[in-house]
Amino acid sequence: MRRKVTLKQIARELDVSISTVSKALRHSKEISEDTREKVQAFAKLYHYRPNNIALSLKNRKTKTIGIIIPEIVHHFFSKVIRGIELVANKRGYNVIVGLSNEAFDKEVINMEMLANGSIDGFILSISKQTLLQQDYHHFNETINQGMPIVMFDRVVNEINCDKVIVDDLNGSKRAVEKLLSNGCKNIAIITTKDYVSVGRLRTQGYLEALEEHKIYSKSSLILKIDVELDSEDHLDDLEKEIEQFFKNNRNIDGIFAVNELYAITAMKVARKFGNQIPDDIQVIGFTDGVLSKHATPSLTTVSQHAQDMGEKAADLLINRLELDIDQEEGEEEEEEHYQTVIIETELIERDSTKAL
Repeated sequence: MRRKVTLKQIARELDVSISTVSKALRHSKEISEDTREKVQAFAKLYHYRPNNIALSLKNRKTKTIGIIIPEIVHHFFSKVIRGIELVANKRGYNVIVGLSNEAFDKEVINMEMLANGSIDGFILSISKQTLLQQDYHHFNETINQGMPIVMFDRVVNEINCDKVIVDDLNGSKRAVEKLLSNGCKNIAIITTKDYVSVGRLRTQGYLEALEEHKIYSKSSLILKIDVELDSEDHLDDLEKEIEQFFKNNRNIDGIFAVNELYAITAMKVARKFGNQIPDDIQVIGFTDGVLSKHATPSLTTVSQHAQDMGEKAADLLINRLELDIDQEEGEEEEEEHYQTVIIETELIERDSTKAL
């Protein structure tokens, strides 16, 4: 009896990828007309028939993406979700949003609930508590079940998956270099504890910028905030901690803050101590959100292009979901190759820094 031809054999004969063959047989416009015709002619010649098991699996797809974010009110995350939805809807997918509230347990529960037949894959940013505990078993278990994950913003190297990150280090260097070029001599940084990856990278950018300008960094000018103070319930405590930081460092003339909340609070405290912004102290934040635009004075900030990040994350996940849906029974799977996409930042200059 004649042996049935497979996708893998067609791909080998025509010197193209299995994905290309699969898409060509589905008349995908992603594949050139010439390649589509070659693949379809070859398949017809050898009486190729799709695997019924693969078709059954394909038909059971939910066409829904699960999004897990640490907080819902944050402008950055809302813009990422917007980007994900734009691409997902364009490509025929819906989205479900889950909220971890920066808690490990909530993150695990959300993933277990959504992975139980509700979605095809996850796009997520890791909670601060998960980063602190360094317990990533739920990500590995999800991937091992055949459900792909794309991480964005807060990611960890220990998990093999596609990732989308912003260029935190160089974005921070650019911000500090702006303060230096504007004449600041004593630049402070308000950042997170080191286990939060984005804060650690932004702090590294601050230190590298000073080093490249042959300025000795002082530990007294580095304030690392406990994550508990980031919430709305602890804004007074955050302000008190920054007040004490100002009292201990009377000569500060520039501040780089790794997020919008820290920057806005620092400007408030600076004015409370009688400083004029930007004449006495210049301030730059990270994340170009609503607060940055409407603060008094308006805040110079590093834009993360959050919507672009969401769009790229959605494309990565959907591409992976659609890559192997026609895998033949008994075929060897190709080795997985994961991407880390870096989104470039942009310095948005406003009134909290001097115009030169």
